[in-house]
Amino acid sequence: MPGMTSDSGEFNSLSIVPHSVETQTPRVYPLRTRRVAAPFPRLSITWARGNTLRVSLLQPGSEQNPGGEVVEVKLSNADGAEIADAQWRRIAYGSVHPYALLQSRKNSVDAYHGDKDWWEHVMEYSKEINSLLGDSKSSVTPTIEDPKTVLNIVEEPTSLKAAWELMELFYADKQSWTWIPERLLDWLADFDCLFSATQSTVHARLVVFQKELVTIQTVENVPDYWEVISSALAVGWLDVVVKLLRLHGSYQLDQLGSRELENGLVEAVAVLISQMPRLRPDLPEENLGECYNTKPEFMKAWEKWRAQITKLDCSSYWLQCDHQQTRVGLKNMLQIMLGNANTLSNVTYHWIELYISHFLYIRPFTTGLESMFTLAQKCMHLKPISNHHKLMGLLVGILEENTEVILAECSRSFGPWMITHAIELLTAGSTQAEILLHDEQSKLGGICIEELHRLIYAQILSSHALTWNIAPIYLTSCSKQGLGLLENLLYKQPVHHHQVLLKSIEICRLNGLDYVGHDIMKIAGVHYWKHGKKGSAVFWLQQAQDEVRLNRIAKHLFDFVGKSVSDESFKQWEGMIELLGTESKTAGGLEFLKKYRDFRRSLQQVQEGTTIDEARKAAEALVSLMRNPSTPQQFWLHIIHDSLKLLNWKECPLLNVSQTNLLLNKLQELSFARLLPGFVDADFPPEALKCVRLALATNLGRSILDE
Repeated sequence: MPGMTSDSGEFNSLSIVPHSVETQTPRVYPLRTRRVAAPFPRLSITWARGNTLRVSLLQPGSEQNPGGEVVEVKLSNADGAEIADAQWRRIAYGSVHPYALLQSRKNSVDAYHGDKDWWEHVMEYSKEINSLLGDSKSSVTPTIEDPKTVLNIVEEPTSLKAAWELMELFYADKQSWTWIPERLLDWLADFDCLFSATQSTVHARLVVFQKELVTIQTVENVPDYWEVISSALAVGWLDVVVKLLRLHGSYQLDQLGSRELENGLVEAVAVLISQMPRLRPDLPEENLGECYNTKPEFMKAWEKWRAQITKLDCSSYWLQCDHQQTRVGLKNMLQIMLGNANTLSNVTYHWIELYISHFLYIRPFTTGLESMFTLAQKCMHLKPISNHHKLMGLLVGILEENTEVILAECSRSFGPWMITHAIELLTAGSTQAEILLHDEQSKLGGICIEELHRLIYAQILSSHALTWNIAPIYLTSCSKQGLGLLENLLYKQPVHHHQVLLKSIEICRLNGLDYVGHDIMKIAGVHYWKHGKKGSAVFWLQQAQDEVRLNRIAKHLFDFVGKSVSDESFKQWEGMIELLGTESKTAGGLEFLKKYRDFRRSLQQVQEGTTIDEARKAAEALVSLMRNPSTPQQFWLHIIHDSLKLLNWKECPLLNVSQTNLLLNKLQELSFARLLPGFVDADFPPEALKCVRLALATNLGRSILDE
């Protein structure tokens, strides 16, 4: 049963996702300024947050005018868009899961050899997508039903949902191919209201008549009453017809005695309408008719039903009916049910309504697409329309079985989202469409039309900050150019947004782009380093295992801290050392910091009265630090000087001869290194250097004697 649409509210949104090639009338947004008056010498326009424009009005500064003003202009959906931006985003996000699941099943061999046929998987996908587009039959049932309410108030459906259900009807749902006319009838009942804006329709006449019905006392005396009933009957809205017939004045208690014959004729027509055979498996609870699954059973019931109508039409009771409007109106309804072509043409307004009425009453045994396009051309000739709704182009393309027209109408009227997702329905139900869409085109760079539309839709998703993260789902389904464009998309994402960075790395992991993930980590590390976030820089470079940059950072840090490893400078390094963790392989030149921290801790534990074992551990840490190639040369002298306590240990020498020679060789290397260009001389007093040399010489002598 059709419904009467209500005024739907708009979604307030901060962004624009849909892309349409249709030319729209430019909107004019007023600038509400306080200080600056037109004309403006200079104007600067930039994007602000969401779909807000920041307009800078600049003028030469003066005492009265301080130099300009900045105002924000919010771009809204006041242009009458059928689907608001927030709703588009919900559809875009909601369609990702069913699309990805269908692609996964398509790539799986088991999907073609399982318990389900492929079209059943496509139907599951279509139902999930369709649920995102709204419920065309959602209505609020009143507590007390008004007997004069013919149409329930429902939310106005969208053309996008109507287009999707058309594609599903003709291509995906193979079970309904035997009763396509009945499916078209249901489709018209849900979406006939969409054509009312540009064309007179049965739905529009019903809406107008329902408003007038409140003030009408005797409906059978009003010509519009019989016209509306006949029109509703022609398009198969049987429940509406029976409900209107029951409003006839002969049903009133005070009229039954004097109008018994008239009431009998009205009731006989109502019973015949409610018993109309329908070639379909079932009907919604509120709809009337008797369903038949098989064509032979339906044909038998149809002939019997038609015979009853013919018998009633030839009855002598019509001569005894005194009410002329009732007699003429009921006889006209019988002619409709008998398939009178002229009557059907007179009571319908749109060619699609006449088209449906032909299937109901003239060609009731039609199954599949038998001559459906020829009949459509005939109906369009009989009911020409001046303003073509965008659904009509799609419907004609489907009836004509012209894949190129269908693709063009989907793209032009409903945008990239529609064509990207509807292609799955098209290829499931048409071999010709599958060949056309999957054939690689040299003029498209070797990709097929299917991949082209996916790339276009992915590009639109990628261009917006709120939808870029779902674009990889569509790019990965493009075998030729998808991964290359996905790499470009990931490289362009801002690394200073932590959540975006983590999402980019996760996308790389899921799609086997580990090398891209490592590059992004390197880019993030360099970015954070340039902006002074050294800890974050080291972390991401470690994750990327970038030894080259870590070594450069280590050298930069050493130069920044200075040439002495004092307690104050070491405190600046503690946080960096904690970042190194236990994986020394990924620490690069910063491995020195970790080892030096361990050495300082052991050195601080060496006090007067410390056991010889603890002192030897500190000495081993010293030797390990000096042997490590990551220890910067400029710190050698300072490290040895900090270890004088170990070199001058009273009880016994803590370093043997080879270890002492190692330290002496380090001093000799420093002497030679001073002659090389680029040497960084340590800021070390001469007296301290003498103390180091004396301590090493003394320890060497004691070690020789001890051995």
